[in-house]
Parts: sequence; C-alpha cells; structure tokens
Amino acid sequence: MPHLSHLTLIVRDYDEALAFYVGKLRFTLVEDTLVPEQAKRWVTIRPPGAPGQATTLLLARAAGPEQTAAIGRQGAGRVFLFLATDDFARDHAAFTAAGVRFVRPPAVQPYGIVAVFEDLYGNRWDLIQYRATTASRSRAMPDTIHPLATPQTARASIRAGDRVVLESEVSVTPLGLLAIGGLVAAILLSVPPIVRASSRAATKLPPPPA
Repeated sequence: MPHLSHLTLIVRDYDEALAFYVGKLRFTLVEDTLVPEQAKRWVTIRPPGAPGQATTLLLARAAGPEQTAAIGRQGAGRVFLFLATDDFARDHAAFTAAGVRFVRPPAVQPYGIVAVFEDLYGNRWDLIQYRATTASRSRAMPDTIHPLATPQTARASIRAGDRVVLESEVSVTPLGLLAIGGLVAAILLSVPPIVRASSRAATKLPPPPA
C-alpha cells in the first residue's frame, strides 16, 4: 500500500539542522549521503525509537531566494509537525533542559496533553501524548497520561447560617495549580459581602414573641 516515505523540511545548513534535531530532539540520523553532481547531501532523520519503515524528515538545504524565504515558515505560523510521545513529562523536561523553546505551555486537552515548541528556524511543533480513547489516531500511545497531567478537582463552599450559600468548583492539573490560588482568592474576597448580607438579614428579623 502507498505510504509517506519522506517529508521535506527546508533548512539553512545541514550541520546546524542536525545539531538541533539530533543533538537536542534526539532524532536518529538515518542517512547522510553526499550527492556531488547536485552539490547537496541527502540527509534523513526520524524520531528516536521509530520503526524502520516510518516516515523520515528529509533535511533539504534551501537553494535560491524562494526556498530561503520558506525556511521556518512551512506552516505559515501554524503548528507544522506533530511529535507524539509515550511519556510527555520525560520529553518535555529533556527538551527544556536542552534549550528547546516552548511557545505554549503544557495543556490537557480531550485528546491528551500537548505543548508547542519551535525548532531552530521557527517552525512550530506539537509535543503530544494521546489519551487511550484516541488510540485510533496513534495506536502506539499508552493507556494513561503522566500523573502531572491528570486533572484534579477542587471544591469549596461557605455558608452563613441557612440563608447564604457560596459554592465553587474547579478542575485543574498540577501544571495549572495557579487556578486554585485564584479560586481561594475569589472566596476570600467574597467573605466580607457575605458577612454584611447576613448581618443585614439578621437585623430585619422580627423580635421574638414575649
């Protein structure tokens, strides 16, 4: 059956591209062959652990102004490539330590956890770990997502007698604990109005019968 063999990624220089993709993203160098009659190299890479028949990235050195202008803009500002992982926390930490620039922080989505990073030319990539429920999109994904990406639910309520009730609930992950801080701040700011409302209600009650 037909399948994608290579995907061309336009680069400025072979070696600087390899330093990033192999050195920082830990891609595997599949082939680096000189093509003297065309004054170029045939350079292909693939993600670490990918099977031998997996699609490779062909690093193509730009030739001419038109191709040079396309460096880093093959996705026209959108996410261009999607790098799936079986351990988001591991690879996110490794990429960050290697100096990879993330332009969107980790976020839990219905399909999994994802963050957006840029390569050395500005192309945008998704680093993504899929949920088991979306295994049809990527059969190699595990059944669970790293604990750092597991949503947690926080609930809080304040009662003033039987008349005033304030209840709040928020679902967050350990990556988004600031939301809980916002929830607590909102509750604390609402206490004075609740107390005043309760006091006014109490003063309007009729006196008890003699």
